[in-house]
Amino acid sequence: MPANKSLPLPLPDHPRLPAPLYFRYDEFGAGTHSAPHRHPWGQLNYASHGVMQLEVGGQRFLSPPQYAVWMPPNIEHGCFNREAIVYRSLYVSAELSAVLPDKPCTLAISDILKSILSDFAARGVNIPESEADQRLALVVLDQLQASPRLDDYLPFAQSELLGGLLDALQANPGDSRSLADWAHQVHSTERTLARCCQRELGMSFGEWRQRLRFLTALEALEAGQGVQQIAFDLGYSSASAFIAMFRREAGTTPEQYRLASRA
Repeated sequence: MPANKSLPLPLPDHPRLPAPLYFRYDEFGAGTHSAPHRHPWGQLNYASHGVMQLEVGGQRFLSPPQYAVWMPPNIEHGCFNREAIVYRSLYVSAELSAVLPDKPCTLAISDILKSILSDFAARGVNIPESEADQRLALVVLDQLQASPRLDDYLPFAQSELLGGLLDALQANPGDSRSLADWAHQVHSTERTLARCCQRELGMSFGEWRQRLRFLTALEALEAGQGVQQIAFDLGYSSASAFIAMFRREAGTTPEQYRLASRA
């Protein structure tokens, strides 16, 4: 994490958690970070706009739209924000955290959960006090328990064979060569590489490349690039194909995402 080249963020200053469920909202600029820290409560980290990167013991966790990172109590972690983000966080007491994962992981965020977090943020609800808000807070906890879990949104490879391939893709996300083409280049077979992807990444080569392209598209949109140009740079045959991918990943179109960013 390039902390020495970025601006530090304030860390939680609660000597103890103000409530069993405490909601926090903020906006962080590009190139900001938090130093490694820990706290006795669990924490849901969610960027409703932008991508937050958290690091735990050398492992990277990403929180793009539609996904959040769950951090159990007493786990040391830090974060880095390459681009500006709209931040949503939920602090969960150690007692309530017992029903959630006991290891850091990525959680898929449901539309219901996003709506409640957005509503609480709009009304500035940090501690649910009314009966209606307390019921909504319990729905949030229920939704988190039911959320599909991933080890990471864009995992690293462990083997040198697959690692070199993924490094090349990160250097050029628009490379559209098939897995068979890559296998020929690295003197392997398509079947062997496919097995490596499932074993080391937990997903197919095509899924990993699509996620990489989505993250690259978010940065390009933040930089003001046009949709047609981004689609071309990422190897899509048409803007409509790129828009369809983006909508699947973000739940919105690129232009809608850009407008939300400007707002």
